[in-house]
Amino acid sequence: MIKRELLGTAEVPGGTDLRLFRHDRDFMIVMGQNELMSSRMSGSEIALATETIKRLKGRPAPCLLIGGYGMGFTLRAALEVVDAKAQLVVVELVPEVIEWARGPMAEIAAGCLDDPRVRLLMGDVGSEIDGAQGDYDAILLDVDNGPDGVVRDGNGALYSSSGLRAARRALTPGGVLAVWSAGPDPAFTRRLEKNGFAVDQIRVPARSNGKGPKHTIWFATPN
Repeated sequence: MIKRELLGTAEVPGGTDLRLFRHDRDFMIVMGQNELMSSRMSGSEIALATETIKRLKGRPAPCLLIGGYGMGFTLRAALEVVDAKAQLVVVELVPEVIEWARGPMAEIAAGCLDDPRVRLLMGDVGSEIDGAQGDYDAILLDVDNGPDGVVRDGNGALYSSSGLRAARRALTPGGVLAVWSAGPDPAFTRRLEKNGFAVDQIRVPARSNGKGPKHTIWFATPN
């Protein structure tokens, strides 16, 4: 039997430690007993990118904000479908996540962080959103476990009414706020609508082969 190998640990500012494991050819990022992400389950992270860009309806040279990096599946999927003049700003809070991407998970990252269309910012994506005014055609949030966060208390501000209003200000006209979640959250849907968004919610298989649990993605466009 192949045992899991601990490759690294990381402290989440204001939250709980993360651990990176390898099991055979698979990687897992774990918090406590919770597996937050796995290289076996990339389907919904890929859909977060492809479905968002589909909703931009061919907008040329889009500027996308992605928070956070995770295992890079969303970033890689976006790079495959946007044009050569697109700009993708990736905000990651935990430095070790980027170190893992450039180190033990370099094969999975496939050089996506070095693409000339990508700009990497280290910090809280909420701060980047707060400082933006009509700068982004889309904001893609795959932070924590979704609106019902478990990793860091501060993440909840992203999904609060004030966080959603900040996201509206940060978007260009007709822009898209896309939010990934491990599960449905009717209260969050209502909060999006109350803060001036038209909402399209879908359920997506966690695995690229269509198997496994289903995750939730909201696509919200300002009214």
